[in-house]
Amino acid sequence: MWYLSHEVLPPNRLVFWVRRLLMCLNINFYLIIHVLQATDAGNGKWHGSVGGIVCAPIDKVWTLVSQTKRLPEWMPMIERCTTLTGDEDEPGYVRLLSGFMFPQQDGDRSWIKERLVSLDSSSHSYVYKMEASNVGLDGSVNSLKLVDYGDESTLIHWSFEINPLEDVSKESIVDYLGFLYKSCINRIEGAIETASRNVSPA
Repeated sequence: MWYLSHEVLPPNRLVFWVRRLLMCLNINFYLIIHVLQATDAGNGKWHGSVGGIVCAPIDKVWTLVSQTKRLPEWMPMIERCTTLTGDEDEPGYVRLLSGFMFPQQDGDRSWIKERLVSLDSSSHSYVYKMEASNVGLDGSVNSLKLVDYGDESTLIHWSFEINPLEDVSKESIVDYLGFLYKSCINRIEGAIETASRNVSPA
């Protein structure tokens, strides 16, 4: 039975129960999409960010999102990941991704070649820059950072910046990227659970 109480909870307990309620309701996203539309941050680029709370420890989330070979587990639009040069935990690493990230008029697959700008396992963050593609987003930068949210949950913040595009409004492309990246974050928890079930007992 549900009931209301007039008891005033301490701030830390209130935050705890609100967090648990959101998790139970499967409201995973603390921010659906935040677009910096007022200015272009002084560099002429378009910016946006999405974020979410995943009910999994930060180390498990980092193990998943930091490995190129595991991208298809939480990015369903990616079919193939190929290392072109370098080691994936070192700046300068270059990878080629292909799949259906962005619809092509001829129905062909999208492809993206991106370079690792920075990676810091201690802060659970990395930055990739798109060097070439057939989707028109060359030069875009994607930054992902994880934060321990307590209670074996992880806060994910994914920000991006792209060069302005001709014949495309800033709102439409940033909204699309936000939706795309948000859907990826939403799959992380399930990907971790699936991987755990597939581990053979020792």
